Amino acid sequence: MPRQALVRSVTLPAGGVTLAGDLALPEEPQGVVLFVHGSGSSRHSPRNRFVAERLQAVGLATLLFDLLTEEEEAVDLRTAHLRFDIDLLTRRVLDALAWVARQPQTGPLRVGLFGASTGAAAALVAAAERPGAVAAVVSRGGRPDLAGEAVLRRVRAPTLLIVGERDAPVLALNREALAILGGEKALEIVPGATHLFEEPGALEEVARLAADWFIRHLSTPPPMA
Repeated sequence: MPRQALVRSVTLPAGGVTLAGDLALPEEPQGVVLFVHGSGSSRHSPRNRFVAERLQAVGLATLLFDLLTEEEEAVDLRTAHLRFDIDLLTRRVLDALAWVARQPQTGPLRVGLFGASTGAAAALVAAAERPGAVAAVVSRGGRPDLAGEAVLRRVRAPTLLIVGERDAPVLALNREALAILGGEKALEIVPGATHLFEEPGALEEVARLAADWFIRHLSTPPPMA
């Protein structure tokens, strides 16, 4: 039976601003996954919320949070420049990691990052910056190239890249990133899927792949040094 998660609204301090989030805690969580949404999106992303519910069902806590404030989102709607500010987005992810580490319910848990589109780049930079804090990364239709080659080489967290078969430009970028990434890594291509995984069964496959990857890497103790 799926585990029912308790969801509560939270606020995260981040570099002088406050970000809104939704923290879901199933009974006896096996780990916690932070969602780093893509350009022009928010914590209300229906695709990320779908995946989050599937992760909760297998016993993982999830945190969906906004990378931008309401004021910043209003500016970004006009200019579209903040959504590609990987440095800013990464700082927000690092602040979220610090917040999760301070919470009594999530502090003891191993942490994964689920990044979509441009958010995948921020997730990978954060994983490179905080190798001890990030135990696994999953990218959905991500732009790992925006993290930069030097950063990708520094990533040590096990990383799964998920791309739609018909998302040709992004698939090419992910294949290039796979060759550069350090640590354990894998590329999964969802048959027949385009960038947004809108085809029947495509997003379900994303959720299944992500759940398997996170359960494998978050519910087991870290290797001995």
